[in-house]
Amino acid sequence: MGKGGGCVPSKKKPPPVADDAPTEPAGASRAASISAPEDSHAPAQGATTSSSALSRGAKLKIFIVFYSMYGHVEGLAKRLKRGVDGVEGVEGVLYRVPETLPIEVLNQMRAPPKDETIPEITAAELAAADGVLFGFPTRYGSMAAQMKAFFDSTGHLWKEQKLAGKPAGFFVSTGTQGGGQETTAWTAITQLAHHGMLFVPVGYTFGPGMFKMDSIRGGSPYGAGVFAGDGTREPSETELALAEHQGKYMAIVVKRLAQS
Repeated sequence: MGKGGGCVPSKKKPPPVADDAPTEPAGASRAASISAPEDSHAPAQGATTSSSALSRGAKLKIFIVFYSMYGHVEGLAKRLKRGVDGVEGVEGVLYRVPETLPIEVLNQMRAPPKDETIPEITAAELAAADGVLFGFPTRYGSMAAQMKAFFDSTGHLWKEQKLAGKPAGFFVSTGTQGGGQETTAWTAITQLAHHGMLFVPVGYTFGPGMFKMDSIRGGSPYGAGVFAGDGTREPSETELALAEHQGKYMAIVVKRLAQS
């Protein structure tokens, strides 16, 4: 620890040095070598569920829980699922959170109908997940009210810390380049902290795709993202590829934690 830290490490045992974040496209495979943190005080519900799933030969489940008004976040969610499903022994499950706006308002906003093949999730169902990826559009740099309402309904899970120790990540949609690709995700981390969940950012594991400047691209080290513009812009292939990579990366992390 530096000056003023108050605690000086022993000369016989140097302090551990954290590895730098991977910068190659194959960074997701590197995540498989990450050891799970040990915490004797953390509730064991999540770990027990994952371990029992592996012992039964059942697939680990990553819930991809999202709110999408115009379909941009939903498009990312579906590519995230493809990435998750590409990892052996792990399955992505799509869920949407309940809508809070009346149909009359949605019609005035010209929001398309919801995909009825994707079920709505209840807060209690979250406890069955081995990991969760939450997706939502921005509202002034933070999550949309529909997703916040869903988090607000998880009080009983928080009280019993049912989600403690479960890995979680974010993916977002914003209207402009300065509209919150990073802030929308990092302001949501407070929700995970109170539940004791483990935030898993994608970092720069996407490799060269994170550094390209030749086209407009959503996404950040916090997670995949898309620029929606006025609602008519569709996600680019690079944005979708980052989402698929995040799904794969998350699946490998969840699988590694379950095996530890």
